[in-house]
Amino acid sequence: MTIRFGTFVPQGWRLDLMEIADPIEKYEAMTQVARVVDGMPAYDSIWIYDHFHTVPRIEQEAVFEAWTITAALARDTQRVKVGQMVTCIGYRNPALAAKIASTVDVLSHGRLYCGIGAGWYEHEWRAYGYGFPETRDRMRAFREATQIMVKMWTEETPTFEGEYFHIRGAINEPRGVQKPYPSLWIGGGGEQVTLKLVAQYGNACNVMGDPATLQQKFAILRGHCEQVGRNYDDIIRSSNANIVFVRPGDDLEQATAAVRATYNWSLEDLMRNSIVGTPAQVAERLQVLADAGVNYFITYFPRIAYDHTPLHIFAEEVIPHLS
Repeated sequence: MTIRFGTFVPQGWRLDLMEIADPIEKYEAMTQVARVVDGMPAYDSIWIYDHFHTVPRIEQEAVFEAWTITAALARDTQRVKVGQMVTCIGYRNPALAAKIASTVDVLSHGRLYCGIGAGWYEHEWRAYGYGFPETRDRMRAFREATQIMVKMWTEETPTFEGEYFHIRGAINEPRGVQKPYPSLWIGGGGEQVTLKLVAQYGNACNVMGDPATLQQKFAILRGHCEQVGRNYDDIIRSSNANIVFVRPGDDLEQATAAVRATYNWSLEDLMRNSIVGTPAQVAERLQVLADAGVNYFITYFPRIAYDHTPLHIFAEEVIPHLS
């Protein structure tokens, strides 16, 4: 499968709009990035996060709500797919989430990538009144939620009785444009729940880790696919990449100062959390991940709200060198 590429737009969650004061200007900066990407054929998609509170530190800063922004960006663009990495099933009833996704799939003319996951950000769970169930319960609820969403997309009057959720003849019209249902991206590398759900229902997975970890997770996914009679190669295998470009000969401390100031990071912190290097070095790092099985990269450029240059560098100087 040919390697494809998407990129996150600045949404506020990663403190990437904090230098803009006015909320309307923050939104316009975000949608302007989306429009730039929409005009660049090298990119297949744009992405947002489903979070309420900022990282790596919690600030009184704007974080635009995921599905509202998904709908808005779908209408602000014409070509790119629009996805969430990932919708937390703890924040919305899964039947409602499926209804929202169906609506966005229609209004985007079939350009939705619907990302889902079990959720992990305890602080915002508790702050918004969702509690924070034990991992066992979150994963079991995730399994039920996935089943319900697929039923809402594929059955006329679906019924499901679970431990955490139920539906009883729920009507979901229109059910979306894509068939058999909106492109479903399942985030996480859990071997006994998440990757099994990918094999059963997912159009794509999103897994993070070093090359050895990725190889291990994809081998497990292949095994689950064999058990359910699914073609492993039909599943998109995505991973995220935080990228900071420097030019040959640049002083790293100086070249990365603005990014590090945003997060109060040392250079060591930045190097640990991102791929930092020249375009050739970035391409080399990503090729190793591609060799481990990744065929879809979702990039993140920390200061893209203020400078679109990294989008062009990646499209022109990195993508052509990956296979």
